[in-house]
Amino acid sequence: MNAPKRIFNPLGFLQNNRFRALLASDNVTGYLFIGPFVLGFLAFTLIPVLASIYFSFSRYDLLSPPVFDGLRNFIAMFSDENFWKSLTVTLHYAFVSVPLRLVFALFVAMLFNRKSKLVGCYRTIYYLPSIIGGSIAVSVMWRRLFMADGAVNSALALIGIKSDTSWIGNPKTAIWTLIILAAWQFGSSMLIFLAGLKQIPGSLYEAAEIDGANAFQKFFKITIPHLTPVIFFNLVMQLINGFTVFTQAFVISGGSGDPMNSTLVYALYLYRKAFEFYDMGYGCAMAWVLVLILAVFTALIFKSSSLWVYYETKED
Repeated sequence: MNAPKRIFNPLGFLQNNRFRALLASDNVTGYLFIGPFVLGFLAFTLIPVLASIYFSFSRYDLLSPPVFDGLRNFIAMFSDENFWKSLTVTLHYAFVSVPLRLVFALFVAMLFNRKSKLVGCYRTIYYLPSIIGGSIAVSVMWRRLFMADGAVNSALALIGIKSDTSWIGNPKTAIWTLIILAAWQFGSSMLIFLAGLKQIPGSLYEAAEIDGANAFQKFFKITIPHLTPVIFFNLVMQLINGFTVFTQAFVISGGSGDPMNSTLVYALYLYRKAFEFYDMGYGCAMAWVLVLILAVFTALIFKSSSLWVYYETKED
């Protein structure tokens, strides 16, 4: 008597009781859910980071295999005039644009903290620049505004100030077009400040009014101390954004950092070294130097926070 033929079932393992029990366990379910994130983290974060560390110590032109070369890239930075220029421009940009953005954000947040029927609409309008402010389209528009025949000179002509100067073509004013654009993008900081303002108890202001405090005294004695944790957070985040600015400088300067390297921010020079001059090793080395610079400034802010950041729950 012939034995019955076994039909191959490629999905037969799904009917296995042991396999079903394995799938039913909480550990496997958890691994299945975090699996895509882990794979994405390894493929797009961890592996590129480790590769950039190796490339920073190598000669690598993207066309041939990297060759380990020790500290050559880092030593070369000390004699690279454009490296120091880009660092200076970035420091100027960050130390001017970040305070301006935070000041404007706090000012508008205090306006929006008042009760109004249209306050929700106003918040949306003022937040829009932060969503689209770093985009290519807005950067192109910004470049057009500050050209010799742009809207800025046209507006100045209406009040009797005639100028045919290209603001983005003048080495003294080009960086200020980037700074103004950064200050214009205060929407995200404004919303964070607004959330912080709403957490301040109204009873404090009422008590201050009873004691005869004016608006300035309430602002500096109540508002600012209670907002210091929010200011601390915004300062750290915006400082990181300031040091890593790229899109605006790339579009407004045409990707060259002109005029006379006055808009050659650090990230733009890093991009040019890696993808225009085909020196990926040097570009990776610059990236890690930037990480070190940001770590130092962030550590200084955290270290100084005990002197000026006020926490309500902090014990005396």
